[in-house]
Amino acid sequence: MKLNGIRLLVKDFDGVLRFYSEKLGLTLTWGEIGGQYASFDVGFGPDSLSIFPSNLMAPVVGNAGLPLPENTREKVAIILNVDNVDETYKRLKEKGVEFINEPADMTGWGMRTVHLRDPEGNLIELYAPLPKEKWDKDLLEDNEKYEG
Repeated sequence: MKLNGIRLLVKDFDGVLRFYSEKLGLTLTWGEIGGQYASFDVGFGPDSLSIFPSNLMAPVVGNAGLPLPENTREKVAIILNVDNVDETYKRLKEKGVEFINEPADMTGWGMRTVHLRDPEGNLIELYAPLPKEKWDKDLLEDNEKYEG
């Protein structure tokens, strides 16, 4: 098996399409406002991330009578690598994007991160790798163990 991409099942197709294309600036590779399917290139192919109306998928998988999840803990996060977390944070704030937190070094993860949500509440992490000299001791030990 090979991962083709991630498809977000959404309520507000047009709002989510605008968010990813206009606010985050992802390249739209398929679809348009008013459509039923759109995809974006997030670095590993033209359909790396796509959106599709939830109400069109629900009957196919037999759960049209169930509500959409709300006010729950995340089961998935979209992780996007950026060149500079702080510059990206500033640029997106200027476009009106609301963030959950501020950029921070996560020394145990080996990266600088910041988090936000799309209009449907999906968690997005923007990150850039930290130089190894900023990693914490446990991460350095794990890196040695797994990558030699």
